[in-house]
Parts: sequence; structure tokens; C-alpha cells
Amino acid sequence: MTDPTPHPAPPETTPPDGAVLTEALFRLLRLKTTPVAMKLFPHEADLQSVPRLRRPTGIHTADQIVGQAARLGQTVGITAADLVGPQCSAVLGLSPRDEAFEQGTPFVGVWFATPADAAAHQRAMHCAPHGRYAAMAVSPLNAGRLPDPDIALVYANPAQMILLINGLQWAGYRRLEWGAVGESACADSWGRALATGEPSLALPCFPERRYGGVPDDELLLALRPAQLAQAIAGVERLAANGLRYPIPPYGVQMDVRAGMARSYGAAPPPAGSA
Repeated sequence: MTDPTPHPAPPETTPPDGAVLTEALFRLLRLKTTPVAMKLFPHEADLQSVPRLRRPTGIHTADQIVGQAARLGQTVGITAADLVGPQCSAVLGLSPRDEAFEQGTPFVGVWFATPADAAAHQRAMHCAPHGRYAAMAVSPLNAGRLPDPDIALVYANPAQMILLINGLQWAGYRRLEWGAVGESACADSWGRALATGEPSLALPCFPERRYGGVPDDELLLALRPAQLAQAIAGVERLAANGLRYPIPPYGVQMDVRAGMARSYGAAPPPAGSA
């Protein structure tokens, strides 16, 4: 039976503006690395619609492709054929998790002690679903060349990152949990975010630092642009409460009550106390 009651159309949602998000991140957290937009495409031909797109002329890791956007400000598009092997392309869903991938034989004796260890590592990796996409592009988030990206990648030091996470938890609090797959940590960041839609924090691994140019002090958070906008709104509220970056050291021998009164509402020290 048809319901005769008219129902209002769902409100249209406008994707967050990447330039606005980036400006806020630099203003609030003083990031040193430009956040990155990442978008998957069903067909390789879809890359032709991306302005100022570069295509690799050699074989790269996915870490290098992301690094070209984050470190050099470039917009780059790739397919599985541009990547060094399935360890990169499977995380992006551009190649399948076939038997060779699941065995992880090249890792045995290099990263893991036994074939069983290598296979367990491969099973633990988060990968975007295979079969939906044939290409991927990355670009600086503020460039506007990838409208409505699937995820944003934010590189930040631990102090900046905890404030960003605090901002994400400001309203609608929930505990956030992540894991560490170890090697191939891109599976913990963009792989997990693409596969689950959840904000995903990772410790960038050896290849990300060696090939992707990630500095020693940076962590990586991958999340949807709407989630990033929510986090930034929370950081704005924290800043209004005096909880800002950089976080000034209080001193390990100072009477803590005055500082705690500002940060946690603790009782201030009594008047005239030493």
C-alpha cells in the first residue's frame, strides 16, 4: 500500500571545501605538510577529467605517489600497472588479494621469521574492496582538483594529532581504536579508511618514510572529509577553551593546581599559598 503522507526530500549535503579545511588545519595546528585528497575511480579514463593531472613515467610505490602530493604539491593519477606490485595496489583495491598476496612469500626472512608469520601479516591488512575501481588519484586537499574525495590524509606530529583526535571526539564522543599491522602500514591508514569508512590512525612504516618522504616525527590520519570537518570544528572549540597547539610545557616541578584549574576545572590554589 502506498503511503499518502508526503515526506520531505532529504537535505542535500555539500562536500566540505578542501581549501577551507586546509586553512583551518594550518591555522589551528600549524601543520608543516599539506593534507592530501585521495579518490578512487571506476575506470582509468575517469582520470582524464582531473585538472593538471600527472601520470608516472616509471614504476613507483603508492607511498611515493602520495608523497608527490603531500611533499611536492602535485596531482597524480595511477593504475595498478604504475605500482611496483600487489602489496601497494591491493591496499587500494586495484588488484586482488590472490593466493600469492595472501602468502606474502617475499617478506619471509626479511620482515617476518616464517611463512606462517608472513601469511598472518597479509591476512591482517585492511584493503579496499577489489573490483570496484581501476584508478586512483591524489592531490593537495586545498587544490580543489579532486571534488568530493573519498578520504583525506593528514600528516601531523603526535601533539598535533592528539588535538585533532580530541576535536573528533568533542561531540558525539566514542572511543577510537586502531591497530598496527607493522610493515605495509598504509593498510592501517588509507587502506582501513577506504575499506571501513572509519577514521584510521597509523604509524608510517619503513617504506613510507624511505620512499614516501614521511619525516620521523609525523603520524598519519586517514578519514572522510566530513569527519575531518567535524574534527576541525571540535579543535576550534578546544582552542576557545584555551587548549591550543603548541601545547606549552608547564614544568615538572611546578604546583599544578593553577594549570589544572584552567584545563580541567580543578580547584585553584588557595590565596597566598607558596
